[in-house]
Amino acid sequence: MRVDAARLHYRELNERVRQAAAAGEKELILDNVNGQRYLGAGLGGGLRITINGVPGNDLAAFMDGAEITVNGNAQDGVGNAMNRGAVIVRGNAGDIVGYSMRGGRIFVKGDVGYRVGIHMKSYGERFPVVIAGGTARDFLGEYMAGGVLVVLGLTSPGGEPVTGNRVATGMHGGVLYVRGQVEDHQLGKEVGRSEISDGDWDALTRWLAEYSEAVGLDATGLRREEFVKLTPQSRRPYGNLYAY
Repeated sequence: MRVDAARLHYRELNERVRQAAAAGEKELILDNVNGQRYLGAGLGGGLRITINGVPGNDLAAFMDGAEITVNGNAQDGVGNAMNRGAVIVRGNAGDIVGYSMRGGRIFVKGDVGYRVGIHMKSYGERFPVVIAGGTARDFLGEYMAGGVLVVLGLTSPGGEPVTGNRVATGMHGGVLYVRGQVEDHQLGKEVGRSEISDGDWDALTRWLAEYSEAVGLDATGLRREEFVKLTPQSRRPYGNLYAY
């Protein structure tokens, strides 16, 4: 099924998407998307959506199993509180990608903005993974509680920092892999560098293979020594501030 989103209000476009899902559609193509928000919000499995254009804020918010591919850039809040499924952005994405994400995959070919992965968490078999092929801005992994964040720096000019400042501020769970140098002054006080174990590397190479196939950017030849692994140093980094 194909929908021309040009001049459609976001509510009308979302209603058409929900109707298609309810009718049992398996493939949906949205053309000429231009800032309509909440696309894919709350959708369960069994539906694949291709977006040609730029979706607005909160793409795939609360999504529970659907798969979305964006042939272009995406705005803020991709995967907000996402539960299951996958979002593939073949361009750049904005701020707070993966905000409170609980499961699924978000793969961005290019750069991402501020506070990516803020308060990501994992529970049981739900394990979120966010990979960006370019760079990330400040507060990457802020208050992160679970899952995996990866920043590759593959699409950025040589010599530029791969991340901004305040990396992993308040982080108390999960793991963050950055390809490239991360200086001490860029790190939040709650995080430290850790060794990349054989198990870490096996998992990371699997995710990178999945990412490469999804976004069309080859990340399969990267070496373990290119990455910095960041993990929290405390499960309650601010406990002394609030507990007496």
